[in-house]
Formats: sequence, C-alpha cells, structure tokens
Amino acid sequence: MDQMLSLFNTYTAQFPTIWMAIKIVLLPILPLIIAVAFYTLAERWVIGWMQVRRGPVYIGMGILQPFADTFKLLFKELLIPSKSNLFLFRLAPMLALIPAFSAWAVVPAGEGLVHSDVNAGLLYLLAMTSMGVYGIILAGWASNSKYAFLGAMRAAAQVISYEIAMGFALVGVLIAAGSLNLSEIVRAQSGNLGIGEWFMWPLLPLFVIYLISGVAETNRAPFDVAEGESEIVAGFHVEYSGSAFAIFFLAEYANMILVSFLVPLFFMGGWLSPCPESWGWIGKGGPHWLALKVGIIAFSFLWFRATFPRYRYDQIMRLGWKVFIPITIVWVMVTGVLVYTGALVPNA
Repeated sequence: MDQMLSLFNTYTAQFPTIWMAIKIVLLPILPLIIAVAFYTLAERWVIGWMQVRRGPVYIGMGILQPFADTFKLLFKELLIPSKSNLFLFRLAPMLALIPAFSAWAVVPAGEGLVHSDVNAGLLYLLAMTSMGVYGIILAGWASNSKYAFLGAMRAAAQVISYEIAMGFALVGVLIAAGSLNLSEIVRAQSGNLGIGEWFMWPLLPLFVIYLISGVAETNRAPFDVAEGESEIVAGFHVEYSGSAFAIFFLAEYANMILVSFLVPLFFMGGWLSPCPESWGWIGKGGPHWLALKVGIIAFSFLWFRATFPRYRYDQIMRLGWKVFIPITIVWVMVTGVLVYTGALVPNA
C-alpha cells in the first residue's frame, strides 16, 4: 500500500497538469452531471405527485429515465438554421455551460472539502454566475429567430435586474462575516447557540431576496419568461436540438443545484449542525447536514414550478427594481449598524 501511495505521489509530482485535470473531472464535473440527471428525475416525480399523476415508471422503474433522455438527445441530429451565425450558434451553449461548472471550484462541501479555498471566493463566484447570460444572449441573437431573440432580451434584462439584488444581499453577508472566503463565511455562523447563529435570522430579508433572485437568475418558474412556451415557443433555445439543447439543459440545472448549495452556505450555516453542541453526535456538523439543507432548497425549486403561475414581464421588472433593490440597500445599512454596534458579531 505504501509503495502504491509513493508511486501515486511521484506521478502527481511529475505530471501536475494531468493530475489537476483528473481532479477537475472527478470532483466537481462528474458528480454534478450525475446530480443533474437524478434532479431532473426528482422533478418529474415531485411534480407528478403534486399534480396527482404518475411520473416516469417504465425505464428501470423510472430510475434510468434521465439517462435514456440523455442518450436520445446526444444521438439526435443538431439542426442549424440556414441564416444563423454558425460560429456563435455553436459557441453559445458552451458559454452557458462553462461558467456553470467553473463556479463550483470555490464551493465547499464540508470542512476542508473544497477544490480551491481562495480568499476572494465570493468575488469569483459572482463573476462566474454573471457570465452565463452571455451564452443566452448569443443563442438568441445567433439563431436569427424573432422568438429566440425576444427570449434572449428578456433573459438579459431579468438577469441584470436580479443580479443587482443578489449582489446587495451578498454584501450583507460579507459585512456580517467579515470575509470573502466561503468556508470562513460558514465558520462565522458557528457558535454554541447552533441555529441561532445562522445569518438567516438577522439577515432574513436578504435571505428571502437571495432565494427568490436565485430562482429568477436560473430562469425557473414563476420567472421563466425567457423560456415562456405559451408566449415565445421555448424562448432563446427554440432553434436548438440534440446535444446543443442538452448542454443548455445541463447548464440550467447545474445553476439550480449551485444556488441550492449557496443559500445554505451563506445563510443557513452550511455543513454546521442546527443543534447545539451539547446534544452529542446530533450537534456535530458534517457534509450530511449540508446535503439535507441543499435538498430542502432544491425541493423548493420544484415546488415553485408546480405551484405558482408565470409572472408577466412587467411584474418581474417591477419586483426586481422597485421592491428588491431598495430593500437590500436598506438592510445592508442595517447590517452595517448591527456589526458596528456589536449586536451582530461573527463567530470565527
């Protein structure tokens, strides 16, 4: 065993680039693709249950349905509109997917379980999540279709509107935690009071706004005007088929899972236990607590889709600019006052 470990260390030292590529594939990408597959299955089952009908039940009792859908899309022909911009049409899906995967580099799954524990992780995260809209805009413009272009313009306006609210919400978290490092933000929510130390309570308006803005950022119902099937025939990816459509699909669900991770990390104590340490093993934190919190937020995405009707475009813009942004600005100032007076002190 020691000889194998020594050989492994020698190989990684000689070929650091190859080892880094293997780590990138095995740590964030492969588990994320599998998670997206089963998340789509969970969505179909949950919405079917809420609508009093059965979800997928035939292929492997429904468990293998996501893989069957993936194979179907991969082997379908990629149709390219004759008057489209060929280069940008093919580039757009990758511009949507790459930032969705790259953002996971700084997302911790537990104490020390992070690919890159950088001090400016929050800034990197904001940069990556804001770049995905370029793929959507290019997809709409390069398709040379009025429906795709309209969906792209809606998506651009929506993302810009709610990106500001999300940014101000995270400014409140930054002030409360005193750090841009995601692991440090989680540690700042630790303490003997357990759940009472979460930023969710003193920053409750910012928590609600960040969660709703996350739904809007991912173009999910009830903020799915960019993909409004009843209005603009699937929106910005109306001209896409086959593997290109699968890439857009993968990017959307990867972003949903990302938001489901970030909400617990920023506001719900991450992998920390919601119970006091005096409760024994229940009070000990770990990735299982983070997984439970992520599951709750991920389930809320599905619940929203099955429950709420789609907002009108003007209602979405009004909510973002006239409601969310003023509230976040006010509460950022309130958070600053709480930290300055010592009423909100991060626990390091």
